[in-house]
Order: sequence, then structure tokens, then C-alpha cells
Amino acid sequence: MLFTIQVNNKKIKAEKGETILSALNRNGIIIPTLCRMKEFTPTGACRMCVVEVDGRDRLVTACSQPVEEWMKIKTHSPRVIQARKTIVELLLSNHPDDCLYCDRNLNCELQRLSEELNIRERRIRGRKIKPRLDQSSPAIVRELSKCILCGRCVRVCEEVVTATSLDFINKGRETHVGAAMDRDFNFSSCIHCGQCVLVCPTGALHEKHNINEVQEYLHKPDIIKVIQYSPMVTVGIAEELGMRYNREFDKILNAVLRKIGFDKIFTTGTGTDVCITEITSQLSEKIDSNSQIPLYLSACPAWVKYAEQFIPSLIPQLSTVKSSQQITGVLVKTLVAGQLGVKPEDIFSVSATPCMAMKFEARRDGMMRKGISDVDAVLTVRELVRLIRLYGIDTTNIEHEPADEPMANRSSSAVLAEVSGGLVESVIRSYHYLKLKKEADKQLFKKLRSGGVFREASVPVGEIELKVAVVDGLTGLEKLKASIASGKKYDLIEVMTCPGGCVHGAGLPFSSSKDEIRSRSKLVYQADDTEAINLPCKSPTLINLYEKLLKENIDIADKKIFYTHFERKNVLL
Repeated sequence: MLFTIQVNNKKIKAEKGETILSALNRNGIIIPTLCRMKEFTPTGACRMCVVEVDGRDRLVTACSQPVEEWMKIKTHSPRVIQARKTIVELLLSNHPDDCLYCDRNLNCELQRLSEELNIRERRIRGRKIKPRLDQSSPAIVRELSKCILCGRCVRVCEEVVTATSLDFINKGRETHVGAAMDRDFNFSSCIHCGQCVLVCPTGALHEKHNINEVQEYLHKPDIIKVIQYSPMVTVGIAEELGMRYNREFDKILNAVLRKIGFDKIFTTGTGTDVCITEITSQLSEKIDSNSQIPLYLSACPAWVKYAEQFIPSLIPQLSTVKSSQQITGVLVKTLVAGQLGVKPEDIFSVSATPCMAMKFEARRDGMMRKGISDVDAVLTVRELVRLIRLYGIDTTNIEHEPADEPMANRSSSAVLAEVSGGLVESVIRSYHYLKLKKEADKQLFKKLRSGGVFREASVPVGEIELKVAVVDGLTGLEKLKASIASGKKYDLIEVMTCPGGCVHGAGLPFSSSKDEIRSRSKLVYQADDTEAINLPCKSPTLINLYEKLLKENIDIADKKIFYTHFERKNVLL
């Protein structure tokens, strides 16, 4: 039901049951918030969204107060502005004065609010928070001195990721956010997905940088510098640089990376095609043996760590095929090393990815051979953009260049794997072609492409019906569990930690609104509809790799190098 309220002496329409903030935003009136996140229950903890309501002695938090028909609201009265200004000044009173060195400088919500409220001096002086730098995680750095206790990271970890790695510790001015027993991240149940980093309004949480290490190796002439990048990386870089993405942008990035100093540029999509092919083989063996045990995809490293910690009973059901990044990395250290006539240790292999958990995955025990890591350094999209800007390269005025063989191309299935449900769809389509020698109708996968944290479908392949499920964000695990408990059987199950898949990876630009995530997904589906090569088995690059190159290299001829192992992990709760 719509009714009229008065805001700043003007009448606007409001809906019964909505909050003041919702009504204001819908009518184009923006007021600041710090603790609020869309689609989360409001808490009113930060008090930044306070407004003045006639008849109320105290200011009201707009995010949690339901709108009422009689209301007369002032959103920017002198009293309101002063209250917001005081709140920010209190937050700044014990905040470190290191904006120039902060990871979020010029992209910090607290800094932006200070500017908007015209705060130009320190009127309130408080006791500085004791610096505590936690660099124990291979993916995330935690700086407690920059935390403003907004609670976003705690809520995302508990309500979206469900790892419950973070919580408020102590009381009063000793309150801070930390892991279990106030230990460092490497003792916690953190799965390194980085969703907490995406929602942090300051520099209290950020990725662990590998830029300095990469720069150091870029200036070593006796080392072969190699970089791989996934399909979503080019989309993210275009966003960060303010450019419009199209398929040609990949060739622009190739040229940029060569100017920076990389000797070889490969697409991680080739590794994804290998990953899809090997999982298809596993699925085929499972179906042929009439096994009733489902096969869980393990391409998401955050999901794998979650399973190892919280659901160890599933470990035997996880696919042992390495992720796309690690497969590409192992091909670099074996196949490419052989072609170049160098030792694996003479190659410095870098991966650019939208996923922060890939930093953790590259350090896993099963991701190395003879003591040499498959991937030496992992850069997020944000880090790679910083590197591009550091080298002063004009991306708008550069010649297009192709990637390097033998991993210069990929199928559209490799792009499809970037969205939730895309990898399982690619595997089933490959299996369908393997068995029937014809492509599956895409309408069969309509349910897998729909919304929701849990999706399932039955796909006919000849005389059999493949039962598949997709868990989009770990909150969907409860629905999967309930479905299995009710007696349903699945052949293939995909789990993605980040809602939406890698299009919502924590290594992508910070301004990841739902519209931007949908836009990225749309680009993925467009690629699948328009590109000529849509299956790995039709890719000339993959055909050459399997039918010639793998057979010529004794290190990978048996393909065991594409597989790994997983084991139970005991951590503090």
C-alpha cells in the first residue's frame, strides 16, 4: 500500500512496511551508511543514517525504522549533519593517520565520508588503536588499527559464507574483530574466499600483495617470466580502467603484459578446458561403473577447504582434478619448460585471477612437483591493474597481440565455468557429446542458469538421466543436505563459495553491485552463444595438446600431474 510522507518539505510516496532509508533511496534521496548492506537485516549500529523526524526527541536510524504515514522527515538538517560529522570524527579519533600508505587510499568509505562532511581537522583526540598486522593468511591481511567495527565482515562470514571465522571480541573500547580465541587467521576456520575484503569499508582487510615479488622477478634476465589469466580477469581490468569490454580486449591485455616484461602469456581457459575434459572422464567412469556416489566438483579452492574442515566425510567424493589455474601452471612448468629447453625452476609462473582463494591454493601441498610449485605468485585483478598503472602503459593506444602457444585459445565452455552452474553444465555438455557425438540442447540447462542458492536438474543423455545439482553460495548446502536426506540421488554436484561464481570473486573491483555481477554473467552467456568453439573437444588447442604435445612429454603423458589429493583439516572453531 502506498501513502505519502513529507521529506525536506516535499511529499514523496512510501510503501507500507519499508524502512525510511528504502523509501528515501527509491525516491532519489541518498544518505550515508557504514554498517548497512543490502539484503541484510539492518542493525543501525553505525548511526550514520540518522534523520530527524518531527515528534521524536532523538534522531532516528533510517535503515531500521519503518516508515509511517504521519512522518515529516529532515535528512540534512543542521542537527543531522552535526550528528553524522561527530560520528565520523569519533571514528577518526583513534584511526591511524596513514591514508597515503593505506591499501584503500582514494577508495575508502571512511575517507569519502570525511570529505563529504568537510572534516578538515582533528577536533576529538582518542587513544590510538594498537597496530596489529596479521599476515599469517596466504590470501588476506588484517589490520586491526583500521577497523571501525561496522560488523560487515562478521555478518558476511556468518550469513553468506557460513564459515563463521570472525566475531566481535572483548567489550567497550577493547572491542575488536578477530578469529577464534583471538588467534591469527592461519589458526582459524577462514577459507580465504575474501568476501569479507569486498565488504570492508576501510583498509582493515585486504588481499596479501604479491606485486613486489613479481616486480623483482620481472627484472631478472636469466628467468623466464610467464603469466596466465582467466577469462574474467580481462572483464575486471576493463571495469577498473573504465573501458568497455569486448573480446578484443584480451589481445590488448596480451600486449600490455608483454610491455610490462612477461616473456610468455597464456590463457587459463586452456587449463579450464583440460579440467572439464578430465572431470568428464571421471564422470564417464562413474556412470559406466554404475556408482551411486555423487561426484563433487573441486574447482573452487574455498569450497574445498570448507569441505576439508567442516564436511570431511565428503572428501572421498571430491573430484581430484586440479583447478584450471593449477593445471595451466603445471603445463607451464613441464610442457612449456620442455619446449623452451629450460629447467622448471628457471620459470617464474604468475597467475592473474578474480579469486583470492587461489593465493591459498597455490601454496597447497599437492600443488607442486619435486618441490617446485605449479604457480609461483598469484595476482588479483586489482593487483594487476596497479602493476599496469605502475608501468605507465596506455591501454587505449596499443597494438593488439595474440597469446602464446600452446595455450593461446580456449572454448566458450572455459568462460561459462566462471559463473555458478557453468562448470557442471560444461561437463555435462562434454559428456553428452562424448557419448552421442552431438551437442546437447541448451534448453536442458535452463534450470541450472536460474537464480537461487540451490538448483537441480535432470539431463537426458541417450538412455540415461544425469541428476545434477548446483550450490550457489555455501548457504545452499543446507538445501542440498535436505534434498539428499529426502532420498534424492545426484551424479554431479557443483559448489561455488562466492554467490554467482567467479563473476563475484573477491579479487575483482570493489564496486561489485548486483547489477555489475549480472552484467558480468551476461557477458559470459553471450560468449557461450556467439563464439565458434563451444566445447573443449572441438578446440584445436586442446586437440593438439592431447593428441600430440602430452604424448611427446614423458612428465605428463599419463596425465597424473593433473590430479591432486585432499585431506581433513583440523582448525580452531
